[in-house]
Amino acid sequence: MNKESRITIQNVEAGSIADEAGIEPGDILVSINGEKIKDIFDYRYLTSEEALTVCIQKKDGEDWEIEIDKDQYEDLGLDFEEALMDASKSCTNKCIFCFIDQLPKGMRETVYFKDDDSRLSYLSGNYVTLTNMKDEDLDRIIRYKMSPLNVSVHTTNPELRRFMLGSRFGGDVLSKIRKLVDGGISVNTQIVLCRGINDGNELDMTISELSGLFPGMSSISVVPVGLTRWREGLYKLKPFDKAASAEVVQQVENWQKKLLEEKESRIVYIADEFYIMSEIDLPEYTDYEDFPQLENGVGLVALLKREFEEYLESFESDSAVSLFDAQRNVSIATGISVYNFIKEMTDRLEKRYNKLKVNVYPIINDFFGENVTVTGLLTGTDIAQQLKKASIGQELLISRSMLKADEEIFLDGFTLAGLSESLGVKVTVVENNGEDFINKILGKESLQGRFKLKE
Repeated sequence: MNKESRITIQNVEAGSIADEAGIEPGDILVSINGEKIKDIFDYRYLTSEEALTVCIQKKDGEDWEIEIDKDQYEDLGLDFEEALMDASKSCTNKCIFCFIDQLPKGMRETVYFKDDDSRLSYLSGNYVTLTNMKDEDLDRIIRYKMSPLNVSVHTTNPELRRFMLGSRFGGDVLSKIRKLVDGGISVNTQIVLCRGINDGNELDMTISELSGLFPGMSSISVVPVGLTRWREGLYKLKPFDKAASAEVVQQVENWQKKLLEEKESRIVYIADEFYIMSEIDLPEYTDYEDFPQLENGVGLVALLKREFEEYLESFESDSAVSLFDAQRNVSIATGISVYNFIKEMTDRLEKRYNKLKVNVYPIINDFFGENVTVTGLLTGTDIAQQLKKASIGQELLISRSMLKADEEIFLDGFTLAGLSESLGVKVTVVENNGEDFINKILGKESLQGRFKLKE
């Protein structure tokens, strides 16, 4: 058996089909219905059938061929050592704006991995460039209905895209997306805008060509390039300022108006950062339609504000105010870009609850540089240093976006426990929604059961 087929079973669910068939952790999955398994998508596709012939190699080397009859799509109950069943595809591009190339040494190891894997796009929402994909790879995406797929486009100008991605395979993105869309795959795209490179007329052309593939082309986001202070030896890029950001907002909003009239959808959306940098009011909640690009920072503020308003108004206000009689003093550490919005909401809460005091501290990103102002890229080191002499109160609240998805650790390796010890206060993580924002500020445990919400 070759190495490619050695897919080790890590866990077997008790009472499952696999368990009843005698399959055990440590066994190796060889094939299903005579077909070798490359990754999780092969496995899911092949196991969707009702009649299966599953070939297993036991830990003692004995080969088993198991006949299984089951309901269509019924799960076998197997988990594997690798979620994808094989290694993630790494990125071979040399993008002029790559954020990972701008990272200093000494951060947690996982942040340096550049993935460019369509499977992770489908499973985790990651964005891929399609530069490492051939026709058979696209056919496989279509066959397995790996939809939606998120694609980093940046420009549809073939020559310009090859330059921006540093790849000779970068010029045919439009034809690849067209093939996916024609095959029934819904595609979300992003444009990382670099000032003087893919903006202006180039941006117009890109939006025009991508929106022409609607509705298969589900959404387009326009986000500003992120520039850290660690760009020595890299391509010189100019950050967006107030005036340049305002031009982008005006340009894209013109497209939104045009597309809304022609296709009944805006299709293209602007990152919150552009509005904040330009000091132009953010769009209304309804202008983001179904919020297709939240992971790109598009509509996060509008959504948080709406959730805040709805949850706050769901209280039976008179009883809520009278029952909240605890003296409470807490602090929030946040990025500079959303400071005003966070302060506006905490002011509302302080006005409503007389014994509540909320200190909101905008943290300057010394680690990455002052051009980086988003909350999700703040580090434990900067928070600890800037708040060491601050009046924090009973506890410090931080956004979940600052931490690794599956671990309480910041980008710089600083742990949540380490931050708490450094500041001498409890540090509480707030989920990225308005309900948890209010609950954590008011002290969720102390308020449980003390007032009821309107049905």
